[in-house]
Amino acid sequence: MTGDADTLEARIRRLEDRAAIHELVARYAVVIDDRDLEGIGALFTKDGAFRSKDGVMQARGREAVLEQFRGRFAALRVSNHFSHDHIIGFGSDPDAATGLVTAHAEVWRNGRALIAALRYEDAYRRESGRWCFADRLLSFLYYLPVEEYAQGLGDRLRMRAYGDRRPADFPESLPNWQRYHAED
Repeated sequence: MTGDADTLEARIRRLEDRAAIHELVARYAVVIDDRDLEGIGALFTKDGAFRSKDGVMQARGREAVLEQFRGRFAALRVSNHFSHDHIIGFGSDPDAATGLVTAHAEVWRNGRALIAALRYEDAYRRESGRWCFADRLLSFLYYLPVEEYAQGLGDRLRMRAYGDRRPADFPESLPNWQRYHAED
């Protein structure tokens, strides 16, 4: 750190920002599982987006994000989302940050128990003094019926939430994965 970033006040502020962003991510899982639409709306900036790498979800703007979740909740009954590791990055703008969150979900979707391993690529922005999601991009390692987990995890077609078999979003599409396996 150099300049103002070295001050104790700046370092404390950065720690407070990290804590607030971690809480934002944790709160997301709770409001999603509770079907708290007001709570969901409060987590996104006015122009915030919630998207999925496969293109199924592409909402921009708080109202569009809420409408998209209403549609998802029609297919999902009970769910349990939980986040794992969280990497946060800061740049020169003190009111903006990025993040990568690894997570799992257990859901009851269209009459079946499914499990999913996922990642969120996030952009955070401080709006009205609070950290919010400016953009949340969802991708899946797998989304499988529970009874297909043991067999499905080793299959490239690990996306089975929509009634068919589709390629997973990662890791096969990642440049490092491709370079590592280029010799295979």
